[in-house]
Amino acid sequence: MEMSQYLEIFIEESKENLQACNEQLLALEKHPNDLSIVNEIFRAAHTLKGMAATMGYDDLANLTHKMENVLDGIRNGVLAVTPGILDVVFQAVDDLEAMVFSIADGGDGKRDVSDVVRLLQQIESGDAPGTAAEQEVAATATALPSRLTYEAYEQTVIEEAIEQGFKCFEISVSLREDCLLKAARVYMVFELLEKDGEVIKSDPPVDQLEEERFDRDFTVSILTMESAESMAGKVESVSEIDRVSISPIETGTFRSSEDTFTESSPEKIQHEIVEESTLRLKEENAENVKKAAPSSKTIRVNIDRLDILMNLFEELVIDRGRLEEISKQFDNPELNETVERMTRISGDLQSIILNMRMVPVETVFNRFPRMVRQLAKDLDKQIELEIEGAETELDRTVIDEIGDPLVHLIRNAIDHGIETPEVRTKHGKEPFGTVKLKAYHSGNHVFIELEDDGAGINKEKVLQKAIDKGIVSSDQALTLSDRQIYELILSSGFSTAEKLSDISGRGVGLDVVRSTIESLGGSITIDSTVGEGSRFSIQLPLTLSIIAVMLVDVKSEKYAIPLSSIIETAIIKKEDVLHAHNQKVIDFRGKVVPLLFLEEVFEVPSEGDEADQYSIVLVRKGEKTAALVVDSFIGQQEVVLKSLGHYLNDIFAISGATILGDGQVALIIDCNALIH
Repeated sequence: MEMSQYLEIFIEESKENLQACNEQLLALEKHPNDLSIVNEIFRAAHTLKGMAATMGYDDLANLTHKMENVLDGIRNGVLAVTPGILDVVFQAVDDLEAMVFSIADGGDGKRDVSDVVRLLQQIESGDAPGTAAEQEVAATATALPSRLTYEAYEQTVIEEAIEQGFKCFEISVSLREDCLLKAARVYMVFELLEKDGEVIKSDPPVDQLEEERFDRDFTVSILTMESAESMAGKVESVSEIDRVSISPIETGTFRSSEDTFTESSPEKIQHEIVEESTLRLKEENAENVKKAAPSSKTIRVNIDRLDILMNLFEELVIDRGRLEEISKQFDNPELNETVERMTRISGDLQSIILNMRMVPVETVFNRFPRMVRQLAKDLDKQIELEIEGAETELDRTVIDEIGDPLVHLIRNAIDHGIETPEVRTKHGKEPFGTVKLKAYHSGNHVFIELEDDGAGINKEKVLQKAIDKGIVSSDQALTLSDRQIYELILSSGFSTAEKLSDISGRGVGLDVVRSTIESLGGSITIDSTVGEGSRFSIQLPLTLSIIAVMLVDVKSEKYAIPLSSIIETAIIKKEDVLHAHNQKVIDFRGKVVPLLFLEEVFEVPSEGDEADQYSIVLVRKGEKTAALVVDSFIGQQEVVLKSLGHYLNDIFAISGATILGDGQVALIIDCNALIH
């Protein structure tokens, strides 16, 4: 079978199973006696092992099997959950993740895991003689009466094989309740068994197994030279198998069909008839349920297809704008009505396509609990992570970019924010600190807040460090608000750490956070109270591809200003313009706002005539504002944001371009670059 076609599915499902292992291990750490959590971890590991073995990644399958043995010991009461055991299992999951990512990157999935395998084996052998599976095999190693009934010729074949040194085993297999393709799992079991021996008989018979005319259990008798442990391990490697038990069969322990017949009393026959009728009724009911059950509501779609669909729709939006322009020119009622209907339909289509691209922030948040646990352990702190609003959805493009900034913020909160248990107790706080990660929708934006109850930001220390590093002057420092002082920690190369560590202190990280968030069209604000904690608030747009803008004229050129950056528009008189620090400013609603003339910024050829009044657009970046001077306002419009390409990627204050309805190109202004 060609396995490459299943590789993408294998990688995705492996990541899902490893994420499930991480989440459940964190839950197990809090509730070490909850066996249902152990069963969930075991199920995820077992599925991963089966998939890896099927795809031929033996190293991955073998490590998962070793981890599974320890989990099996826990769920069977042989091992107790301890922090030491959990650390080793976490380490095994880390290695498994590294192997899966290696495969995803085109590697072979091989990795030196000898250390973690040795630790797993020590755990396995230190508290128990073996895994539960081996104990089960050992317990049934004595000759027991066979479960299957054998014809005379079958008994002869088995007896002769045993005399020649073969072993005969009856292998009972139980499939998981949620197994969908029972016949496929049976086929895989038979294929594995027939590689190492000869199948003599099965119950139910093979034809019934192929037609899935059985519940969850089936038994197979096999002649082989392999050991019981080896055969059990191979069968267990198949996905969606719940339980495997093996009984050795020896000469004299057979149940013949004649014995079965003579043992049958009228009562027993009557009982079997009732059982058969009940089974038939169950099968009929199951068939009816199967017919009534709705089909799956979800399908996996390659993200490239969604990107192509989005690109085609963006072209449709451009043509829609063109049609609206033509409709205005001709002023034909029928044409206007058709264009209005097309606008409504394309608007609905736009909502559907954007929703298809939406991904819950949970996909990013899920990796943080494990990271926080490890950081807390490294720093000898007690930290609890609380997550709210993980179901909040963002565009996939934003999701891909927001992960690293959040990692930097969480590491910063844990290293600089949360104090050690001793310091917290001394200040009358609980010994364990809390880091809250919260996401929620508001209008066309998503807000992500990271809050900690740590020491807060020392305003004086930050300001002094900024002056020492030349980030601000002593005169500028006197005019800064508290929030502006806090935001100095986002400056490049800024750090208040007394010593360097692997976690923070090198002055890199938070400046990357700000630049990444601003490149996404978002903003970050910081609030803090000394002794109580800090809150970082990130504002992000829902989508990056289709944005709402205000179109403006600057001489003969058209520009687009994103509505998310605009506070308001206004018209001011020329005599209202003031001068301060060699710059033109205005007093707008009691606040001094600098004026930026776009014709000067973008060097637009001037026609020489000076206007008596200015049209201005007030824009913001965090708490800072500026007034952009334009010639006139055209109006609001939804436009498609197009990149300028590799040759024009360093154009100052321009984030992209769009094609308008009349075919003209309008440049989209990056307000963040204009405000310092």
